[in-house]
Amino acid sequence: MEVEEEVKQIIDEVKELHDSAASFISSSSQQELSLRQKASAVDSSIRRLHSTIVSNKNLDPKLVEKLEEDLHRARCMLVDGETSSFLPSKPQGRFVRMFCGPVNVRALRKDVQLKVKEEYNRYRDKTALLFLFFPATLLILRSYYWGGCLPAFPVQLYEAWLLFLYAGLAMRENILRANGSDIRPWWLYHHYCAMAMALVSLTWEIKGQPNCVQKQRGVHLFLQWAMMQGVAMLLQNRYQRQRLYTRIALGKAKRMDVVWGETAGVDGQLWLLCPILFILQVSFFLYIDESSLC
Repeated sequence: MEVEEEVKQIIDEVKELHDSAASFISSSSQQELSLRQKASAVDSSIRRLHSTIVSNKNLDPKLVEKLEEDLHRARCMLVDGETSSFLPSKPQGRFVRMFCGPVNVRALRKDVQLKVKEEYNRYRDKTALLFLFFPATLLILRSYYWGGCLPAFPVQLYEAWLLFLYAGLAMRENILRANGSDIRPWWLYHHYCAMAMALVSLTWEIKGQPNCVQKQRGVHLFLQWAMMQGVAMLLQNRYQRQRLYTRIALGKAKRMDVVWGETAGVDGQLWLLCPILFILQVSFFLYIDESSLC
């Protein structure tokens, strides 16, 4: 009988807990709806006031500058704090819907959103290193162990990894965009194009002997280009990260932003990045021309 009473008590506790949880969800949903309406109204008011200040030519320029600065600070608090979760989110791209379906990938808490950004940055750093060392390893093995002739499987494995790399970047960037990151559409599109390039490269026929050195000339040049691209990615990641820190500190970017590429970089950074990128590209093109003449 004691066991029967304990089972009955447990059932009553579960029902009570269920009713409490349902009541909490209902009240929190009502509070969330109220916060969403207030956040949307405040955001509209900020936009309206900014348009009014810009269009009003009778205001003192110093006053206009102060008012715009105050409005900018207010909008930063709105879109870069906990309130940002209650603002209307950007629609999820077709890429996310194609792989995940109609699932909401927007995090409600700011710390979760920032963790998504940190994971994206770690992914970029790790893949940039692999982008450099993977083709370098293939070329070293080709020269010292494979007798100047690349086997088909390692090259196709690298091309499959490229497809995985760009698909992972595109997925993470779409999720970041849904969580408030101001990633430009062209940055996403160039990763879609890279995915298509990697998919096409999987169809390459890797020919062997006889005369495989000449037959694999295009693959050899592609791996050399990939090494150069790995160096460029490492430099680009470093520049963009430091540039973004500066913009966030100045209040010109949000904490969820990940990519910036203006010409006004951190002191000395852009003067180093651009020449190296141009030198790498020009040197590689000259190398290809010289190789084709030989």
